[in-house]
Amino acid sequence: MKPRFLIVFLKEFRETLRDKRSLGVLALFTLMYPIMLGYILNQQIDRATRPEREGIKLAVIGGAQAPTLMSQLKQKNIELQETAALDEPAIGELLRSRKVAAVLRLPEKFAADYQAMRPARIELWYDTAADQDGRRDIEDVLRAYESNIASARLLAHGVSPATMSPVDLQRYDTGSNAARSAGVIGGILGFLFFPAFVCGLSAAVDSTAGERERRSLEVLMAQPAAAWELVTGKWLAAALIAIVGITLELMLAHAILSWLPLEEIGMSWRVTWSALLLVCLASVPLSLFAAGLQIAVAMNAKSFKEAQSVLTFVMLLPMIPGIAVSMLDLKTATWMYLVPMLSNQTLLRETAKVGELGMLPFVLTFACSSVAALAAVAFASWRMKSERYVLAV
Repeated sequence: MKPRFLIVFLKEFRETLRDKRSLGVLALFTLMYPIMLGYILNQQIDRATRPEREGIKLAVIGGAQAPTLMSQLKQKNIELQETAALDEPAIGELLRSRKVAAVLRLPEKFAADYQAMRPARIELWYDTAADQDGRRDIEDVLRAYESNIASARLLAHGVSPATMSPVDLQRYDTGSNAARSAGVIGGILGFLFFPAFVCGLSAAVDSTAGERERRSLEVLMAQPAAAWELVTGKWLAAALIAIVGITLELMLAHAILSWLPLEEIGMSWRVTWSALLLVCLASVPLSLFAAGLQIAVAMNAKSFKEAQSVLTFVMLLPMIPGIAVSMLDLKTATWMYLVPMLSNQTLLRETAKVGELGMLPFVLTFACSSVAALAAVAFASWRMKSERYVLAV
């Protein structure tokens, strides 16, 4: 004979599968965020590598006055387009057309000022709203050109250029791509755990507040089953939907991040499939906690609509610790693995940064949500015993 809670579970799960709305929400939150995340990162990679693929187009006005500068620009894969003299409105119109990354204009008196060793003005026109890349490469060439001229003039006067640089600063970055990108990617991936509170929401509310509103809960409680068995069956049915949703989403996000060439933008994603499976396993209690919390809260609502309204705010509460840690820029500490939701976000971020964490973070992450889930289910079971709840009085 099957356990009674298993019978309730199968009944609720079959009803959930027949609910196209629940399945639609599951598909939406499983596919939408990973695809959106992949698209945004792919756009950043495409933008960062565009100058290397297509070159940098620079419109030049009066470039014949500085042949050395023009040669240095060409060596940096910058395509020069000699342009007739333009006034300010015409330059703005050219930049807004996005045909060039910038406009370099040398005034007519540039050569005279250069020969007289007076500051020779060079104008660099650009439009930051035009979303054109390559301006920094052009500025690097201009700075190098200026430095070379200054050094040559110092040598002509018998002064070593080294006297202008009394300190030689050397920079060494010991951080890996994984460590540098963990903060950015980890913050973005924190939202991957939010479906734990969304995918099973409809099933949790419908099996509690919905059944009480339809008066079918009274028939169910008339059956020879204890209150904890009824709650456990409903809890597991809602949790299973959330577990499937969050697991598929994590795997899809991992596949997309592993496929993207993140190294092009100074980032990396070195999480292995075995580490990801451990993260998925540690996230199972989070789905159990979410379902238990939703059932416990929905039981106190007098209608299906009221339960949905209250839970809309309740399911945002687990996001607060993660947001607070991000805003305060706190360093990773052991206590973070003891807070549901925050523990999962921290676990994924540190796995992406360090790789091998040891088993303690996984155990703490698993345990903290498990304890919270059991507490929520225990409260819901106690609440189910009340006739006032069943009769909605």
